[in-house]
Amino acid sequence: MAVSQNTFARATGAVAVATAASRATGFIRTLALAAILGAAAVGDAYNGANSMPNMVYELLLGGVMSSVLIPVLARARLRGRTYSRIFTQRLLVAAVLGAAVVTAIAVACAPLLVAALVSDAEQSQLATVLAYLLLPEIFFYAIAATVTAVLNVRESYAPAAWASVVNNLIVLTTVGVFAAIPGPVTLLPSTMTTAQVLVLGFGTTLGIVGQAVWTVAALRRTGFRWSWRVRPVPYTWRPVRVGARLLGWVLLYVAISQVGVAVVLRVAFSYGGVSTYTYADLLFQVPYGILGVSLLTVLMPRISRAVALGDRDALVADMGRAARYSVIALVPAAVAMILLGPMLTAVMFVGRVDVDAAHLIGLALALSAFGLPPFALVMLQLRVFYAGNDMRTPALINAGMVATKIAVIALGVACLPDRAVVVMLPVASSLSYIVGAVTGHLVLRHRYGLLGFHAVLETFSRVLWASIAAGVVCVVAVGVLHQLINNPRAAAAATLAAMLVLGAPTFLVAAQKIGIPEVRNAKALLNR
Repeated sequence: MAVSQNTFARATGAVAVATAASRATGFIRTLALAAILGAAAVGDAYNGANSMPNMVYELLLGGVMSSVLIPVLARARLRGRTYSRIFTQRLLVAAVLGAAVVTAIAVACAPLLVAALVSDAEQSQLATVLAYLLLPEIFFYAIAATVTAVLNVRESYAPAAWASVVNNLIVLTTVGVFAAIPGPVTLLPSTMTTAQVLVLGFGTTLGIVGQAVWTVAALRRTGFRWSWRVRPVPYTWRPVRVGARLLGWVLLYVAISQVGVAVVLRVAFSYGGVSTYTYADLLFQVPYGILGVSLLTVLMPRISRAVALGDRDALVADMGRAARYSVIALVPAAVAMILLGPMLTAVMFVGRVDVDAAHLIGLALALSAFGLPPFALVMLQLRVFYAGNDMRTPALINAGMVATKIAVIALGVACLPDRAVVVMLPVASSLSYIVGAVTGHLVLRHRYGLLGFHAVLETFSRVLWASIAAGVVCVVAVGVLHQLINNPRAAAAATLAAMLVLGAPTFLVAAQKIGIPEVRNAKALLNR
């Protein structure tokens, strides 16, 4: 037992290192792309076109692969090595054929996809060319997802976790090549050279190809050999037919989400804010990806066990614990974003992103940061629902969230000036997270009774006061440094340094004085 626990700990540690490397290189990749493309028409065309493969993949393949593949492969593995090998061969062949068909249709429909989102003629032309170059990513996304599922069922986790690092490094190399080739001084959709467009499009797609190749190579290293001689039907799809009802709710959830994404992109293109929204959303996700996911990864096996055993007391206790630790991790991050968002982005975004554009990204981040804790609660609640094989409730809650987002965006378009509409897009998402968190809480309370969330609210109050104390110190530092330093980027960099030197210790001292035991226990929890 001790050996298996040590093996699990080593595997978890390896995946954690790979995940941290993936997020770090992905963040650098985004900043590098922003530096060479800017946050105006060209950056919007690229970010919009690059979102299309993700939209099509999630709509037609992502829900199936994320919800069906691993359970199906795990059940096949229980029936013996020979059956599992043949079944996996069939599934791989079916995935390749299905992904090829979906990709071919998506590429053929590239002009229609762009026309639905982009109205400006020059930007539409550039986005269409990029869509032709980027939509083939769908095929390689599907291959990488399928092979990753096979690796995970075969208890090989770290190699697949490193695949996105390969993607990020290839795209960073693409950025270097793009910067090295001759091009116009002022980058516009009408002035980009053919070489620049091809390097950008092929290089980005090559990153996803590299990610897929990495996972396939990792699968070969396990001793598995891919055979094309098997027929993909009928056994491959039998488990899908059995689980069609659950799968239908998953697909509905994905479809509703993509409606929200399409509305956001359409409005963002109309108001020249695709890059602003994309970059603000990326920064919004970083604290949850680093802090929230790590905490939930530790606690989710306990929550899943409690749901499977029908142990209500254990479920309520672990849900409360997960919510409290999420609040402690993310409320300080949200307060820091609210106070320092524009300064943070002024330091990070350089190159063709001027100071005003960087400040607009930071303003969008600051105004939407209040949604970070509710977002974490929504992710926790979804895991509880899925642990009980309840796919219906998340789909219905998601419908309410997307409806809220669309209503807020429509109100903003009707009432706000153009520049404010761009900032409203991430704010609408954050408001939808509040709706989702409240709705999910009410459903879970109806299902399990009182959830003990008064303790979560008490923790939230204490963490907020500690964060405000640290924030006051940071605001004073901002005022002093901006009086002493005239250059806006230099002043922003000095402010961030002061935040690290003064803000974090102030928060820890305030947390100790106020009395937040979870801060002291977080390290012990993660170690365990």
